[in-house]
Amino acid sequence: MTEILLILVAAIALAWPLGHYLAAVLKGTPSRADTVFLPVESAIYGLLRVDPQRGMTWRGYAAAFLVSNLLLGVFAGFVFAFQDHLPLNPDGIPGMRWDLALHTAISFLTNTNQQHYSGQAQLSYLSQLVGIVSLQVLTPMMGLGIAAAMLRGLFGGRDAATAPEGQPRDLGNYWVDVTRLTLRVFLPLSLLVALALTTQGVPSTFTGAATVQTVDASAGASEQTIPLGPVASMVATKQLGTNGGGWYGPNSTMPLENPTPLSNALQIVSIVVLPIAVVFMLTPFTGRRRLTALVFGVMGTLSLVSLAVTVYAERQPNAAVAGLAAEGPNLEGKELRFGAESSALWAAVTTQTSNGSVDAMHDSLNPLAGTVTLVDMLINSIWGGIGCGLIGHLVFLLLGIFIAGLMIGRTPEVFGRKLETQEVRLLSFLIVLQSLTILGFTALALVIPGAAGNSNPGLHGIAQVFYEYTSAYANNGSGFEGLADGTYWWNLSASAVLLLGRYPCLLIPLLVAGSLAQKRQAPETAGSLNIESVTFGATLIAVIVLITVLSYLPALVLGTVGEQLMLAGA
Repeated sequence: MTEILLILVAAIALAWPLGHYLAAVLKGTPSRADTVFLPVESAIYGLLRVDPQRGMTWRGYAAAFLVSNLLLGVFAGFVFAFQDHLPLNPDGIPGMRWDLALHTAISFLTNTNQQHYSGQAQLSYLSQLVGIVSLQVLTPMMGLGIAAAMLRGLFGGRDAATAPEGQPRDLGNYWVDVTRLTLRVFLPLSLLVALALTTQGVPSTFTGAATVQTVDASAGASEQTIPLGPVASMVATKQLGTNGGGWYGPNSTMPLENPTPLSNALQIVSIVVLPIAVVFMLTPFTGRRRLTALVFGVMGTLSLVSLAVTVYAERQPNAAVAGLAAEGPNLEGKELRFGAESSALWAAVTTQTSNGSVDAMHDSLNPLAGTVTLVDMLINSIWGGIGCGLIGHLVFLLLGIFIAGLMIGRTPEVFGRKLETQEVRLLSFLIVLQSLTILGFTALALVIPGAAGNSNPGLHGIAQVFYEYTSAYANNGSGFEGLADGTYWWNLSASAVLLLGRYPCLLIPLLVAGSLAQKRQAPETAGSLNIESVTFGATLIAVIVLITVLSYLPALVLGTVGEQLMLAGA
């Protein structure tokens, strides 16, 4: 428990100054670092033929986002499919089959990193570095850029003081936001974390796989091949960017990817530090300290409840080995060097964010802990992905304002701007889209003979399928392993869910913010709904929980909740 407290305190302590720095970067505040970064940024703008002084409406921002994603996705898919004809492939790894290359490109393009392959065996060094790591660097910063544009829209845009009512507003410049965030925030942080992981023994080399003599040849194997590579740099970007995709198939359970307790703690802090920093960014970016308190309070409360239940659940014995050994915590699927509590902490934070990396197998979690990880992803805005989590939280915030306004008979307003039918319909569509996508594809996979490929019978087999699609839609990437997910069905259906879970969930809130920005701002009075209060915070938590529980309780009962009830009744 002491380890958990120290990690959480360290993450919050680091996130506070980082959040203020994020705001300064996005606002373009002059700094001494300009002498280093401005020439590089200017060269990039020149290469892209972008005017950094020119603002964009929500349509322009969305179009730039989509164009950049399309180009990156095509490039990454090409690299994965034809890696056998490209350099930096010392182990002679063949190109990916087209459906797997498509799924992998979409998975990393959507900041999900859902892996239907084993990295060390199916990707060359070029694919890992140019295809995977480049997407792990850029996609989280794209999400944060969209979040910044949405915040600007909610407060009237950068030209709020001069633009006439009804005119599209300036929400920032997409290329400038992403470039500055990447160069000034993400790359320096990744370098520091990569160096720290290298000191702990994470490989950082371009040499091919090492062949070593085994210590005990009695099993019939006198040699072992150990895949190596520039692992540390990828681990740093996968954790800091809430990406989650590992160099090795077993992810951070692999000793070469996560060798020591210190590397384990460092990676957990890296998972949550930027999502929390985005919350602390709100005060200097918007000037509303109480808004930061509201968002942090709601997210923090949900996070602590999730963590407490997960740790409690994993402290309980595993029913599968009851009576076969001395009673103790659930250690199935865990690294003994980390133990049950640390593994439970990782499981909680990796699903509270959209990270999805693991240092224990989620398929082996006790049913109650498995339920918590699913609920974390269904909410998808406890901390969420970088930028994406805040956007999801703002969607719940806007719906909460609408519901609270109906309850007390007041016109719903967001920072002085009326929230009307058009905006509410768009936000409600996102809630319905999530349910239709996850539940629809889960039903199809279970109905079509042989499609699911699940390795467990009964309720847990249903949970495996439901978890895979929930993880894809939440852009998380973790899984209840045991699925035969390298098939055409899983690659193509999961690709569709990945796209639906990324682009509508970013662009529709941006559209709503653009619509609100054009409206006349009325001064807040004593009759206005006070959303920056403890009462509204409690209301918002209730809205989040009720929307999640009502939409997915039947599916949860057919899976992990049903398993827990069966154990309780045994």
